[in-house]
Amino acid sequence: MSPDATAFAHLVDDGGFPRAVQRFLRGWRASSSRDVELPIDGPVTRVLHSADGHWLACEVAPDGSTRTQIWVVTTDPDDRDARRIDSWDPGSPEGTAELINWDGARVAAILTGDDGVGTSVLIDPGTGETVVLDRRSGGRLVDAWAGSALVRVGPRGYRDLILLRRGTETALLPYDPGSTTDTGIILDDHQPRRLRSGLEGETTKLYHPAGTLEPGDADGYVRALVRSENGAEHARLLEVTMTPDGVAYQIIAERPGCELDEFTVSDDLSTVALLWNLHGASELQILKLADLTLQPPIPLPGMVASQLSISAGGSMLAMTVEGPSTPPTVELVDPRTREWEPVDREPSTGPVTADPTLETVVARDGLEFTGWLFRPRDGVPTIGAMLFLHGGPEGQGRPGYNEFFPALLEEGISVFLPNVRGSGGFGRSFMHADDKERRFAAIDDVADAVAYLVDNGVAPADRIACCGWSYGGYLTQAALTFHPDDFAAGISICGMSDLNTWYRNTEPWIAAAAYPKYGHPIGDRDLLEKLSPLQRADAMTAPLLLVHGGNDTNVPPTESLQMFDALTALDRRVELLMFDDDGHEIDKRENRAVLVKAMREWLIAAFARAQNQS
Repeated sequence: MSPDATAFAHLVDDGGFPRAVQRFLRGWRASSSRDVELPIDGPVTRVLHSADGHWLACEVAPDGSTRTQIWVVTTDPDDRDARRIDSWDPGSPEGTAELINWDGARVAAILTGDDGVGTSVLIDPGTGETVVLDRRSGGRLVDAWAGSALVRVGPRGYRDLILLRRGTETALLPYDPGSTTDTGIILDDHQPRRLRSGLEGETTKLYHPAGTLEPGDADGYVRALVRSENGAEHARLLEVTMTPDGVAYQIIAERPGCELDEFTVSDDLSTVALLWNLHGASELQILKLADLTLQPPIPLPGMVASQLSISAGGSMLAMTVEGPSTPPTVELVDPRTREWEPVDREPSTGPVTADPTLETVVARDGLEFTGWLFRPRDGVPTIGAMLFLHGGPEGQGRPGYNEFFPALLEEGISVFLPNVRGSGGFGRSFMHADDKERRFAAIDDVADAVAYLVDNGVAPADRIACCGWSYGGYLTQAALTFHPDDFAAGISICGMSDLNTWYRNTEPWIAAAAYPKYGHPIGDRDLLEKLSPLQRADAMTAPLLLVHGGNDTNVPPTESLQMFDALTALDRRVELLMFDDDGHEIDKRENRAVLVKAMREWLIAAFARAQNQS
């Protein structure tokens, strides 16, 4: 959202790479839009209005690479000038620049070099002048305002937030290993956050705790909201206050058995919007910060919502909403009236499916996990089923939109999204249930999901395939080597085949964050070898389609190439589909169309062979 609620900026994916668009809601430009033109070929992965409404900052991935750049334009549609503002030392290899948010009129970003050290900075979009806030390996800037910064530290699954202010570093929450505190927003230091009088035609009022000092007399006082599992099983919203006397926190919002996905706060501190995660589906609630009133949920126009953005005065909330029958689209709601505002635009289009059903699987060791099951429409006979494994491993299979599923369902292929142990959204214990040597159990969960489909008549035992992206690609390869008799085919998209070679070749900051999840490449080398599908390639009997983006630096293409070579040498049925002009996400629309066709044909052929053999 623009701060004055007259426009929003969003991404459009309708051909080539996704691009940024500025959409006008009010004034003489209402219902018009402007494509943000950038002199670089690659997907725009994020776009943000500045707090003063003058700038748009775009995060771009050149040629689909994992390494991104930051470009800015003004919000004046007649101003065509675009400039890159992340800078690197001359002669040194470029790293990646991550767009975080705006600190007033300056871009807050993280610049990470080949050494894996992240530098948190503020950049003036007009001059390019850069102020360094923090520099550390594994550090990630989360928010910055008025000389204070929240920085996330620690590896995956063991993350905390620290507050940096005037050269001091303060831990926000008590020590609680195994918890994740990963996002936060600085509210105030007794002075307004990015306050602009008269914004949205409202009289802006600030909430302050009773008995606080006047602005200017509050040296050492900072207040923030954070999302954290600290002291709990599921993520919740906490308010943290730092004073000269120490740090205190209180619970602002929590729901038993339910995860807080994300939240945002209006600049006038009146309104907090929260998205809750219920088995992967979303629920939207509004919290009034003045009296901590949590209002009843606002019904969503789709099953999954994300990317919350709110206007400065809290009068308009924007988000991406999607579902199996709803391609991702921007939706607007007034948090006070709870009414959704129609946007004069062409609706998102794409192949759709009916809503899935939520299923519960009992693993061989008694652990329960859930998954979303998509079935072919009435009248289409089932020819097989495919498991689709999410990335992460802390990702989550959700009932959102997936452009690959409709083509498969029309052919009679059911699709099941199991959230095996290690998935996010189900509490910290479940997320840590696949750490290191426990990963063998996660691989067994995939086989137990197959048994569930067979036992419930979803598909015959000899016609079930497995597919996954990123970590899901690794898990697909692992399942096909540890449980080869359970699968008729596999599709691995940008997946790791050998954890030791992946550690050597991935980005250093990605490798460092993964140690607690997978194991250390030195101390746990033997474990990593035992968990690596490449070391068990001779056990794989199912045909495997390997897919990769040539510009992928997260999981380098060599991971698919070496598995392809190994299976070819073993005279196994294997094919390699390489997109030389794309990266880890396979962002290009034309490439994704090729991928859909390849997946469909690969599975149809595999199920036909299985049926003929039976």
